[in-house]
Amino acid sequence: MVGGFNHNVRYKGRVFHVQTEDGGPKNPQIVTLLYEGGTILGSCKTTYADLLGTENYRPQVEERMKVQHKEMLNRLRTGSFDAKAGFSAEPESQPDAPSSTPPGASGISKQNQQVADSAADAALSEAGTLDELVFAYLAGNDPRYSKA
Repeated sequence: MVGGFNHNVRYKGRVFHVQTEDGGPKNPQIVTLLYEGGTILGSCKTTYADLLGTENYRPQVEERMKVQHKEMLNRLRTGSFDAKAGFSAEPESQPDAPSSTPPGASGISKQNQQVADSAADAALSEAGTLDELVFAYLAGNDPRYSKA
């Protein structure tokens, strides 16, 4: 059995969790789930029964897990789950609508959220590809996630 992957990613100001697990040789499946809070927004399940019985199949299973995990992250970032997550289809470049929340009330303003999202996008650009960012995080090599 290969260890799984877990990754939290901020998208449009909200945090989503992607989890990929190996079912083991008795249940040779790779399952990837996309969560927001406790709600599953997406899933993908593939078999690796074709690898069982081959010598040293675990690295191949791990590679398939990485690919499937990255595909789910890419699907999230390209908007595949926007409707399920309740994001509107409006372009984000429209002017801000007046808010019914008075300034200083709890919550983050739309302007502050846009700044935070821009910073997250800039961090992704600086880190290189999504693959590099995800696996730096998974390997514990991303200083933005250090416990310093």
